[in-house]
Amino acid sequence: MAICGLGGIAAAYQAVSPETKIHRAFAYIVCMPERSRRSQKARVLTSQVVYRGPVFWVTTDYVIEPGGVRVRRDVVRHSGSVVILAVDEHRSHPHVLLERQYRHAAGSYLWELPAGRIDKGENALAAAKRELLEETGYTASRWKRILKFYASPGFVAEIMNLYLARGLRAGTAQPEADEMIQQRLVPLSTAVRWVMRGTIRDAKTISGVLWLSHRRKPSKPHR
Repeated sequence: MAICGLGGIAAAYQAVSPETKIHRAFAYIVCMPERSRRSQKARVLTSQVVYRGPVFWVTTDYVIEPGGVRVRRDVVRHSGSVVILAVDEHRSHPHVLLERQYRHAAGSYLWELPAGRIDKGENALAAAKRELLEETGYTASRWKRILKFYASPGFVAEIMNLYLARGLRAGTAQPEADEMIQQRLVPLSTAVRWVMRGTIRDAKTISGVLWLSHRRKPSKPHR
């Protein structure tokens, strides 16, 4: 459509009736999202794997980004992860299942929701069920994916899938040899307090706890 462009619409705009101006301006606006969609991704010129480990790999990419800038981007690649917001609803107030384990990258012990990577050929829900059982011994009868997000999109391509798990049943944990995990069912109000005062510093856990807290707040009636 010739009108989909600044040059075409500007030249034709002055010589038509007001009604036609409205129609042509509307047609131009309608066409804009299509052009915008075409430029939403970078054009990859070259991509080279510079490191490959058991959990992730790193690529050095030279790209032309949507704004037209040619840049080098070093990206940590990952198969994707699952996070489990396991909630015990059998008490007067909901309790959230948290783990405490040492994280070398952070240099300290952290409180976290159960989580782990998606294995090759595994779907996200199956991975979530497996990780919850392995790390905590719990199983759940009701599952729902509530969030899907990037933890650090500046240089990490890992996508995290956050699942709400309800109808919990306790069992025997099956941790891996290098996993030293303590677990605790914490009242939701306590978990929120830990987030707000910085006791919980893990981003995926902050996301899950605040999501649940917001979901349980009664909505205000519209006036």
